[in-house]
Amino acid sequence: MEIAGLPIPPDLAASYARRGITELYPPQAACVEAGLFSGKNLLISIPTASGKTLVAEMAMHHQVARGGKCLYIVPLRALASEKFQEFSGKGLRIGIATGDFDRRDDYLGRNDIIVATSEKVDSLLRNRTPWLADITLLVVDEAHLIDDPSRGATLEMVITKLRHRNPDMQIIGLSATIGNPADLAGWLDAELIESDWRPVDLREGVFFQDSIQFADRVRQIERKSKYEDLDLVLDTVAEGGQCLVFVSSRKNAEAFAKRAASGLKLANPVLAGYADRIRSNAATDMGKTLAACVAQGAAFHHAGLSREERQIVEAGFREGEIKVIASTPTLAAGLNLPARRVIIRDYLRFSAGEGMLPIPVREYRQMAGRAGRPHLDPYGEAVLIAKSEEMVEELFDCYIEAPAEDVRSRCANEAVLCTHILSLIATGFARERDEVLGFMDGTFYAHQGESQRALSRVVHRVLEFLREAEMITEVGDWLEPTEYGSLVSRLYIDPRSAEVIVTAMADQKDYTDIGLLHLLCSTPDMPTLFVRRDDMYLLDRFLADHRDDLWMEIPWDADEEFDRSLKTALLLADWVNEIGEDEICRRYNVGPGDVYGMVESVAWLVHASRHLAGLFAPHLVRPIEEMELRTKHGIKKELLPLIRLRGIGRVRARRLFDNGIDSIEALRAAGQEKVSRILGQGIAAQVFEQLDGVREEIQEISEEQSTLSRFG
Repeated sequence: MEIAGLPIPPDLAASYARRGITELYPPQAACVEAGLFSGKNLLISIPTASGKTLVAEMAMHHQVARGGKCLYIVPLRALASEKFQEFSGKGLRIGIATGDFDRRDDYLGRNDIIVATSEKVDSLLRNRTPWLADITLLVVDEAHLIDDPSRGATLEMVITKLRHRNPDMQIIGLSATIGNPADLAGWLDAELIESDWRPVDLREGVFFQDSIQFADRVRQIERKSKYEDLDLVLDTVAEGGQCLVFVSSRKNAEAFAKRAASGLKLANPVLAGYADRIRSNAATDMGKTLAACVAQGAAFHHAGLSREERQIVEAGFREGEIKVIASTPTLAAGLNLPARRVIIRDYLRFSAGEGMLPIPVREYRQMAGRAGRPHLDPYGEAVLIAKSEEMVEELFDCYIEAPAEDVRSRCANEAVLCTHILSLIATGFARERDEVLGFMDGTFYAHQGESQRALSRVVHRVLEFLREAEMITEVGDWLEPTEYGSLVSRLYIDPRSAEVIVTAMADQKDYTDIGLLHLLCSTPDMPTLFVRRDDMYLLDRFLADHRDDLWMEIPWDADEEFDRSLKTALLLADWVNEIGEDEICRRYNVGPGDVYGMVESVAWLVHASRHLAGLFAPHLVRPIEEMELRTKHGIKKELLPLIRLRGIGRVRARRLFDNGIDSIEALRAAGQEKVSRILGQGIAAQVFEQLDGVREEIQEISEEQSTLSRFG
């Protein structure tokens, strides 16, 4: 099917022609024939790299040409950025929404296509963002994640709410790994487009004793080292390909990257440039190790890396310079990084309380689907590594020949439903118990024929919790949000978290940094760090000296949950007391990406707790407001007056302070010449341009500081 004959704008067709795309792949043509351009709902279940995104993009441009507006939902922020870049520059206005969860972001309504995470869309719905009513096409990327234990219910409720609000809206679901696509298509009232066709042939096999056994052939691998996984990489690189190696842990990813770098021993100016960029920003040993690996053509990739480090690794791999990436499975979840050979080395993963468990088939398919770069590779190979001859057949049975697992709704979980039911009431989607249950009838959970009686019991228990927490009132059958309940819904935090925070603040007369941070780390919304045996000395020592500073009661038999919350709070306390990133990473055995993730998570909870304090503990608003800024910038209180200036971050503010400039007035008094000697002429000029409009809003703050550094 020729693209030139399709009802898409000329600008889009021209952009495809420039990339050499002039006709559709067979599955893409099937989507057109099924009603892509006539408003039909579609669930497109086809392999990775078969052109799902292009189908969605054509549909979006067609909708906009007819006066419509499109919403493209992705599971990850990184994927949102990737899609934003991919859709830009083709004649439409593209917006991206991944930020604060209590903003309406009305300005985004000026765009034709908005790319957003499901959590951000959920928050926009709670804040009654008006442009959502104008959405005429909803695209759900990675639709199988409706089954995800932590995020699936949010995606399901977002889809249900949008369908409820915009009943004529077209829906396109995209996925490569659904075991029961007909079920999901039935819920969406969608035509199912299913295909195994791929633009690059995928060969799936098992490596054992120097050979890869495929279903129809055997491929010998020359032994060049003591390690089977490294031999598989060297074999691919020798013939001009690249490799992705999936392992079970960060430690394993780093260890393999070092081994691969030693085996490859590549060297060229481009790799050296990538390595220098990583090294120049590396504040940790992990970053320095990554730079050394990249210089020789290998890398590792996991959530512990900083955002900049991940971006450099991804760019180097896309350019074909980095030949192998060793990664945890996070890399397979959406990012577009195909390779000629994908090696699934570790198919067992540790699960707390259960030991080592096999990965799901769906996860294997996500990883295997990365094999084969369109227009670059003649084929793609996905290779599992067997530890014994008996394992060869077992791996074929359990993964290569096995269908992906069925997707199931995650909406029956009481803890998950708590936040969503409050949202339904606060936004007016449902105002009676029967209306709540009626709304739930439109979910995937109800479509799958799950027990309505069980769901009804869960809904009634949730409503009882919300009523007792005074987040809703119930008069007769009428449900009404209280000021407290409306605020919690808009702030996009779990009602259970809000109750923990409000209960503790109401009893708290004196503010302490660690008291607030530990409180927030004890809520269901806050991810916490794993506690090692070596950490217990730090935790016990801190408790011995500072237990009175905590707002949460310390259980006499403190469990792992308490220890995890305390360790996380201590890391964050170090961050706001300006302990260096390298020292934090060393002290808590984490990576820069972990520090960033923890800071981002707690920053939102600090923001939410400031608003909650406004209702229930006004005496805590000011110190929490200060902590909100300190968390964002990683600074002590004494730098607050300086940090408000554009261009002044934690490093420059500290430099000014250490030179006797501790306020806006002191900055004015010092003069531009002195500040230039401290910060450089360009930054000083930028700072003094701002001073005329800056008032001394934050008063001088006492120099008394509490720090945790001495407890390391």
